[in-house]
Amino acid sequence: MAKIVVQIDADLEDLIPGYLENRQNDVKALEQALKAKDFETIRILGHTMKGTGGGYGFERITEIGRALEEGAKSKDAAGILKGLNQLQEYLKAVEVVYR
Repeated sequence: MAKIVVQIDADLEDLIPGYLENRQNDVKALEQALKAKDFETIRILGHTMKGTGGGYGFERITEIGRALEEGAKSKDAAGILKGLNQLQEYLKAVEVVYR
């Protein structure tokens, strides 16, 4: 898998590892919520990612969060699974470069 290089402001360097770790935790929470058909939890997680991704320099996380939130609102399990897979792939491929 090709690396996805994201340039992040050096002022955020202390925050980024924790932010990305929290997204890994979101993957686990999303998997559990999807199994349980807990669309409200998925909506909240997606909404949070949508709101925070861009602020940390991860526009793709914002896009995935938006898709998860919309999928949860329409109870689209297949769409949510697609978003979950995209999030997992992104987190594996992302490489942060501080500037």
